[in-house]
Amino acid sequence: MNSKEFSLIIEDIVKRHKDMSYVDAIVKYCEENTIEVETTARLITKQLKEKIQHQSAQLNLLKGGKPGVLP
Repeated sequence: MNSKEFSLIIEDIVKRHKDMSYVDAIVKYCEENTIEVETTARLITKQLKEKIQHQSAQLNLLKGGKPGVLP
């Protein structure tokens, strides 16, 4: 599997489960396919990483940096 295929799978999981975060989607995929989460790091594309960072910032999960955005 290449990084593009992995990203498409994760995007599909997030679309099907509206309330699921990208990180949760990666963990779900790994659990369903008996893959260690650590091994997927090399499969995360730049675009997917940016989406994870953006979503994490919105949920105030990132340490330091800019304060969260008000709704």
